[in-house]
Amino acid sequence: MKPLARAALDLVLPPCCATCDALVNAPGMLCAACFAATSFITAPVCAQCGLRFPGSARLMVPVCAACAADPPPWSRARAALLYDGQAKQLILPLKYADRQENAALLAQHMARAGKTLLAEADMLVPVPLHRWRLLLRGFNQSALLAQALARLAGRPVLLDGLRRTRRTPSLGPLSAASRRQVVSGAFLVPARHAARIAGARVLLIDDVMTSGATAAACTRTLLDAGARHIDVLVASRVADPRGEN
Repeated sequence: MKPLARAALDLVLPPCCATCDALVNAPGMLCAACFAATSFITAPVCAQCGLRFPGSARLMVPVCAACAADPPPWSRARAALLYDGQAKQLILPLKYADRQENAALLAQHMARAGKTLLAEADMLVPVPLHRWRLLLRGFNQSALLAQALARLAGRPVLLDGLRRTRRTPSLGPLSAASRRQVVSGAFLVPARHAARIAGARVLLIDDVMTSGATAAACTRTLLDAGARHIDVLVASRVADPRGEN
């Protein structure tokens, strides 16, 4: 009955591209033009920050110069998309316009980018929102991504494995150094989950990585709680994590 119901619904409300009004074969897809305009992050990438190496040549070194000089606290990071205008058309409506269906589409691309990380993870943990922001928004977009990824990869997800202890200001206008200061000590592992986190390989899930300050603060919190390995998987990230953002 479900295929018949879906076919009937598609006749009344034909599925459209997730970022434009073009018709597509099924809900939650990109049309050919939008797919071609999407900046997917593909190999070769730095093993730690997940960004493509500059130039077209495949480098023999595993990490970029920035990560070699200042390694992040996590082991590996991967991102599905470069955070440009096209990626924003998927992520910003998810966060601010209640387009929760975009989480499933983004999760498909995250699963491709983070296939190895997902296979090796004991659990997925989303970056948390503060309770007041969660109350205002009604959902945590990172938790939606984690749930969609858990279904795709068959991995367990601990939605409240981290808690944000204080309400932090928007990090958008802040420098990288200011971001690190703002989020320092802003997370904790609830006592009821301490035993599950201890010794676990955790895959931290978020929507966007800019400077990496939030992911770093969450990683340190999980490591302090006894996690033995932290990887990071995000839907999108800015081009230069060591820059002003």
